[in-house]
Amino acid sequence: MFGPLLSITIFSPLVGIGLIMLARMLPRRAGEGEAAVNAARWISLITTLVPLAGGIALAWNYDPTNPGFQFIERVPWFGGFEYHVGIDGIALPLIVLTVALMPLCIIASWDSINKRVAEYMIAFLALEVMMVGVFAALDLMLFYVFFEAGLIPMFLIIGVWGGKNRVYAAYKFFLYTLLGSILMLVAIASMFLIAGTSDIVALQSYEFGEDIQKWLWLAFFASFAVKLPMWPVHTWLPDAHVEAPTAGSVILAGVLLKMGGYGFLRFSLPMFPDASAYFTPLVNTLSVIAIVYASLVAFRQVDIKKLIAYSSVAHMGFVTLGIFAGNEIGVQGAMFQMISHGVISAALFLIVGVIYDRMHTREIAFYGGLVKRMPVYAAIFLLFTMGNVGLPGTSGFVGEILTMTGAFLKQPVVAAFAALGVILSAAYALTLYRKVVFGEIENPKLETITDLNVREWIIFVPLVIATLVLGIYPSLAFDASDATVQTIVSSYSNAVGAASSH
Repeated sequence: MFGPLLSITIFSPLVGIGLIMLARMLPRRAGEGEAAVNAARWISLITTLVPLAGGIALAWNYDPTNPGFQFIERVPWFGGFEYHVGIDGIALPLIVLTVALMPLCIIASWDSINKRVAEYMIAFLALEVMMVGVFAALDLMLFYVFFEAGLIPMFLIIGVWGGKNRVYAAYKFFLYTLLGSILMLVAIASMFLIAGTSDIVALQSYEFGEDIQKWLWLAFFASFAVKLPMWPVHTWLPDAHVEAPTAGSVILAGVLLKMGGYGFLRFSLPMFPDASAYFTPLVNTLSVIAIVYASLVAFRQVDIKKLIAYSSVAHMGFVTLGIFAGNEIGVQGAMFQMISHGVISAALFLIVGVIYDRMHTREIAFYGGLVKRMPVYAAIFLLFTMGNVGLPGTSGFVGEILTMTGAFLKQPVVAAFAALGVILSAAYALTLYRKVVFGEIENPKLETITDLNVREWIIFVPLVIATLVLGIYPSLAFDASDATVQTIVSSYSNAVGAASSH
């Protein structure tokens, strides 16, 4: 009925890549260099609006009462693998989040990126293809290709356009995530040999033996835990965030981290339910450590970006708690937390980018008294700080309260320890805000700093609206994912119950 709508949403950025490369090949007269750079920017921006329109069309025509996959497309590929894509209630919100953040990233990079602009835009468009492909893939090998191929453009974004330690951070990011994913590839090959298919839909109802489930679960866990990232394999994230350009940090926190949580929901719970139940105490332990440890480390940071990076590690701990609570309220909370964090963390990195573009430093001690020179900036910064803390009325509150409630129903002690993270997040986030925004302007360099310009208004207005709308009307997200989450939780509970009765 809808034709290749999903494939158009996935692959339309390739057209932009082709146009940018074509523009670069055209002969130029002297003085036309800036025109070519602007052409790359405009082509990228217009191109990212196409998948955004596709994402809106998918959401508009999606049937939330159907828990199965929709907009399915499948074509034979090679060796028994297929190009097989489709979306359900956990894929759709993440695709919409991805395609919505991409135009904002291009706008945010408009002035701050001024070297190799065409290549930068090509890297971002290629990354968008891979990210949307990950959430849409319904074949194991296709999923792996998209999952791994996304490393390359992000590696380049950090390594070429990052800070002074960009090469170290880029290699650390690449090696951590690649090594984790090698085990997943071994698991994918094993599943194909055992089940005779790589079809994700079929594999969700295939019953693997209890012992093999544990090995497969651990292999997938190695990849998703690094991607999320979970403690103690989180150390690549602060370095990557600090060195990445602003838009790179936005996509890293807003989308790439969510691939780990999505993987747990798509593979671990449905395909390896017995192993998921067996390893839940391990996940809970690592999640609580991540929440408390990362919050304490965040409090001691002197770089604003690094503080927000550790905050992301803590918030992702709530996601894994909710997922492995194995009940509907926990899984729904985890899904909502991923969407909310995608919006709020993206906004916070953009907030940092605003003052970095003006002052070229992220040192907390450099700032102070910004409310006197940047009142609008201070107000927007406050909103996203409160969202990060989990203030009722913002989207941050909904995800945290649901994940903790889901965890409490399963393990009250775990939830109690996780609640410490909420208190600690308020401590470090509000302390950061006080140091940067309030007080007197003691640094004379700040006397000339200016408030948000029109381009920055365009970036922040949609993020402000999303944070408030999702906080006040969360069923906007719940309605899309509810039927799918119920199916995942029901099949997981039934499988675990049947195994325990034997």
